[in-house]
Amino acid sequence: MKTPFYKKAIPHIIAVVVFLIIAVIYCRPALEGKVLQQHDIVSWKGMAQNTFEYKERNGHFPLWNTYLFSGMPNYQISIDGKSFLPNFHAIITLGLPKPISFFFLACVCFYILCQVLRMNYLVSILCSLAFAYCTYDPVIISVGHESKMVAIAYMPGVLAGLFLIYQKKYWPGLAVTAFFATWEIAYNHPQITYYLLIAIAIITLGFVTIWIKAREWKHTAIALSLAALAAFIAFANCSITLLTTREYAQYTMRGGKTIDINGTDIKKVDTKGLDPDYAFQYSFGKGEFLTFLMPYAYGGSSGEVFEDDSKLVTVLTDKNIPESDAVQLAASLPKYWGGIEPSTSGPVYFGAIIFILAIISLIVVKNEIRWWILGAVIFTLFMSWGSYLPWFNNFLFNNLPLYNKFRAPSMSLVIPQLLMPLLAGMALQQIFFTPDTREQLQKSLKPLLYAIGGIFLTMILVYIFNDFSGGVDKQIMDAYGNPQSGNPEIARTIVNALKEARKAMFTAGFFRVLGFAALVIGLIYMYLKNIIKPAVAIIIFLLVNTIDLFAIGSKYLNSDSFIDPETYQSDNFAPTAVDQQILNDKDPHFRVFNLSPDRFNDAVTSYHHRSVGGYHAAKLSLYQDLIAAQLSRSPLNMPVLNMLDTRYFIIPASQQQPTASLQKNEEALGAAWFVKNITYVNGAVEEIKALDNFNPKDTAYLDISLKPKTSIAINADSTASIKLVKYDNDAIQYSSSAKANQFAVFSEIYYPAGWNAYIDGNKAEYVKTDYLLRGMEVPAGNHTIDFKFEPASYSTGQQLSYVGNALFWLAILMAGLALWKQRKKTEVQ
Repeated sequence: MKTPFYKKAIPHIIAVVVFLIIAVIYCRPALEGKVLQQHDIVSWKGMAQNTFEYKERNGHFPLWNTYLFSGMPNYQISIDGKSFLPNFHAIITLGLPKPISFFFLACVCFYILCQVLRMNYLVSILCSLAFAYCTYDPVIISVGHESKMVAIAYMPGVLAGLFLIYQKKYWPGLAVTAFFATWEIAYNHPQITYYLLIAIAIITLGFVTIWIKAREWKHTAIALSLAALAAFIAFANCSITLLTTREYAQYTMRGGKTIDINGTDIKKVDTKGLDPDYAFQYSFGKGEFLTFLMPYAYGGSSGEVFEDDSKLVTVLTDKNIPESDAVQLAASLPKYWGGIEPSTSGPVYFGAIIFILAIISLIVVKNEIRWWILGAVIFTLFMSWGSYLPWFNNFLFNNLPLYNKFRAPSMSLVIPQLLMPLLAGMALQQIFFTPDTREQLQKSLKPLLYAIGGIFLTMILVYIFNDFSGGVDKQIMDAYGNPQSGNPEIARTIVNALKEARKAMFTAGFFRVLGFAALVIGLIYMYLKNIIKPAVAIIIFLLVNTIDLFAIGSKYLNSDSFIDPETYQSDNFAPTAVDQQILNDKDPHFRVFNLSPDRFNDAVTSYHHRSVGGYHAAKLSLYQDLIAAQLSRSPLNMPVLNMLDTRYFIIPASQQQPTASLQKNEEALGAAWFVKNITYVNGAVEEIKALDNFNPKDTAYLDISLKPKTSIAINADSTASIKLVKYDNDAIQYSSSAKANQFAVFSEIYYPAGWNAYIDGNKAEYVKTDYLLRGMEVPAGNHTIDFKFEPASYSTGQQLSYVGNALFWLAILMAGLALWKQRKKTEVQ
């Protein structure tokens, strides 16, 4: 008898309701209108504020941002384009507020993946919650990595679509893959998508191997072709973002560099990506994979310190250090002692139950693809070790396409986060819902016990061969160990006490896992002995694992993380008295330099002013060079700041001056000026060194290669003038008047991939001047000079997105027809 549709839908409705309730409980303050205080989002709002104001006036985001680093493309901050696709993201997240929507979305996408693999709905709920509430997610949400979180949430949806294709459900698979891949890419976190593609490649290779063994040549060709088509549709739908990002990346720190700056030492280089030392920051310590099932084995986060009743305090007091001093000292020392440098915001904890079940899956699951899933886990784990596994990661860095554009290798752990719950779900499905598995397990429990024993053996070996040293130990020895100013014996006592405390944390984690392992073995054993039903065992797993993840995750994201919107706005963006003074200046072109210590890691100044500083993960390489060689100098290089039209300096508060103050610079050169001389230099090194001591008002420095393009003679003309007429993000206009030919320098950042110059409406050539500004020959007479930002990558991306939209709707239509035909066929049968 055919099951009515509503009865089929009930388990899925239950799942969605569970996901919604749990997300609401976990993020309840969001329903009250409160918002998270997130460092990275505060920075993003600062750098994006001007672009939102621009959109209010013009109906679209600008392509150029004038408010940070003296100007840069707006592509990685805020961008939009025309599309025939509705906002599916808002639909699938039910319009829920952040961060409720993040957790809900992650659960729904993983649930879809589990259903594609035909898992029981309770198993699917358990694994979906495990994926969504892995502690990495609360940690990154708390600091504001929202685009990363959404990209993570969509990963299982992409995998679900591919599995449908590989199961020969071709049209539905194409539609599902294209749908989720579109939104995966749209949230523009290329590094997460990159790791997902690596995992997909490994798992797909496993399927191809199976198909080739079975001689399924036709299916292999169709499946790979449809997977490629789905990828093309998704890339085309997001081509505006992808093409502009690709173009922009060539001009950023991630595209390589032509000079290397180390203090005053500047030399010529030719690199094609990030420096390895910079790229391998945030490498995951080799032993830290144990945090997958022991969250505090390495202390948690860099911000956590020892409590009053910790083992550290006990050991210190046993060494005759007064208790009050021991407590004070413990409160100043970080618990974290792993390998991630410079810091970590929290552990990557999957849940001990999930980890144990994932290992069990390797024993009980018969599907050969499990080994390829494990291969993807191991490969990305090796990637996360970064500088701690140099032979592997240096090879990838030098040979794997695009890999040298990314930093923070530990981010690759999003793939184990995705695949370990999947393996756990496969194990539960096999044990509780696959015929004959009960009998097989009853006959041979030994392999299962050996697998669990292997987990504990690994933990014991890590304990035995670990010296429990941490990065802070050297700092302690340096601080206390100087015989002239410190006490080496005290230093050794503190370090030894720290090691004892770390051993205690590790040991506590070991026994914690032992308890979870006993629960897993006990429930499976009771099921095999017919003491409990499968549903009871799974519900117990679900409740215990979810509560466990909540308990750990709540240390990093909880109700205290939320504040009122009014407080958020006033604490972060309310203009100060200094800001108000600057805002009273209505000149459309000048810049502000906030001299705070984090001047190049702060975008809040950009909320109100066109800033010389700012914050962005991918600065233009020319500007990064200027920061390293000129803008970080003491005393300040005023000629360079003058050419950047730096009219105001914000002097931060100090002990002598309790509030910030303002200093006006009357020497700022304005938007544009004519120079008297051009001096040619040989290469980038000479060009940036020329800025050490020069007069930008009189002399412009150009690379010798530009001499053929700047051949006109400059004649002195004291009456010559050039002034700003209109200043807009994407369009700037000047008027000039001179009796003889002149060379103009414009206080705008040189970026040839889109900025076009026009004199009286006719396209003109401009050149890189004074290392990073724009310069142009201006003929005698009265002229109108226009700069327009017209990147071809944007217009090409817009046209390609229409192609992607059309193919997307065609895939949806074909999927609908395929499902309709299947339903008709089923009704006939």
